[in-house]
Amino acid sequence: MQNIIIIGSGAAGLTAAIYASRADLTPLLITGALPGGLLTQTSDVENYPGFPEAVNGFELMFKFQQQAEHFGTTIKSDTVEKVDLKAGGPHTLHLSSGETIKTKALIIATGASPRWLGLESEERLKNKGVSACATCDGAFFRDVPVVVVGGGDTAMEEAMFLTKFASKVIVIHRRDELRASKIMGDRAMANPKIEFLWSSQVVEIIGDEEVEKVKIKSLKDQSETIVEAKGFFSALGHVPNTSIFNGIIETDDKGFIKRKNGSSYTSMDGVFAAGDCADHIYRQAITAAGMGCQAAIDAERWLEANSK
Repeated sequence: MQNIIIIGSGAAGLTAAIYASRADLTPLLITGALPGGLLTQTSDVENYPGFPEAVNGFELMFKFQQQAEHFGTTIKSDTVEKVDLKAGGPHTLHLSSGETIKTKALIIATGASPRWLGLESEERLKNKGVSACATCDGAFFRDVPVVVVGGGDTAMEEAMFLTKFASKVIVIHRRDELRASKIMGDRAMANPKIEFLWSSQVVEIIGDEEVEKVKIKSLKDQSETIVEAKGFFSALGHVPNTSIFNGIIETDDKGFIKRKNGSSYTSMDGVFAAGDCADHIYRQAITAAGMGCQAAIDAERWLEANSK
């Protein structure tokens, strides 16, 4: 029986592990399918405190892991396929390796995955001009044109943010009107640096080593045009990695885990949530780390209060 298991090895999970291990809870962290989380797929991270010269995303997460292991966290490379959760514990996890593990407390830090168009060129040029986070990568695109795909509030927020750096932001949307709230749409359309291509879809991102151009098809007459762009931002939203908790843990209508009163407590006693799986607003490494800290402290106090 484990004191505490953490599912997920991104900034939230590993921060929770650091705090839990320093509290002598000997946590077990299960990495999931993407050890280190989405940050390992980012080249330079310029907005994480303590790294004025920027730090490689993989290197940053490796340092997180080293710190967690230094204080006594056990890292297990496996994926949780099914959970049997019980109010107050113990909770049972079934791993893809066939192993079954029980724990008194559980921290869910499974993250979220950005929605992509599914283009071969999109995958090939990720981190070479293709991004799903303007806040993370926008500053790399100073005085050059960029493309944003999407028509919701997320797309408008990304486009507005990018106008601080890019020479021009081209928003491409499949419909002839935005899905975004009126106030967000009005702000974006009033910005002189933002252009809109309506009833259109991206068919290819052109470039060998980096994004150079974007090929766009009109959904009205099927004609194709090519626009100059050095950056391509998918702003189609994120999908929380919470499917194994469906019907077990309370989530919002998009699948993000609900936390109680600003804490990390979930609807299941003894289960806590941190990071992007419970955050559809900020989705930053620093906020995920802070939520991981919350979860570890909440879990420690819960364990102390429920020790038998």
